Amino acid sequence: MTTDNLEPEFARRVPEDDNMERSVCTRCGFIDYQNPKIVVGSVAVAGEQILLCKRAIEPRKSFWTLPAGFMELKETLEEAAMREAQEEACAELAIDRVLATYSVPHISQVQIMFRARLINPETIAAGPESEAVGLFNWSEIPWTDLAFPSVYWALKQYDQSKDNDDFAPFTNPPGGL
Repeated sequence: MTTDNLEPEFARRVPEDDNMERSVCTRCGFIDYQNPKIVVGSVAVAGEQILLCKRAIEPRKSFWTLPAGFMELKETLEEAAMREAQEEACAELAIDRVLATYSVPHISQVQIMFRARLINPETIAAGPESEAVGLFNWSEIPWTDLAFPSVYWALKQYDQSKDNDDFAPFTNPPGGL
């Protein structure tokens, strides 16, 4: 190795004034923080029907989910929720309010779910990450084929709050992750 090689070399150590082991560049001291990812989505409704997307990608391919996904840089929460609905279901949303925030530490995620109104129910269609999309009445939701626990939680918490505009956002239910 030559001395003019400026590629960073990282080692795991606890930086000064910190209490957690991190990847630190041995050349310049840069700390490569690894932080949770933020997932944003929505329970989008048209009347009494709820928009669900059948996943075309792993994890949980072919299971049903709410339109949701990872935030991009320089996006607001609301922009991310609307983008994900557009990408997954060609759906246009009017965001109502935050429904819930979930902590999912075993996969380093924070999930933020909104209540939303579906503006274009007649033109929803599967986007590249969805095998299918549909509008479901409560009794038609494929409960045994939901992709993730947070989808179940958000649907149940939406049902609890759908007629109420004055509630604190929900969190992980007791016994949840």
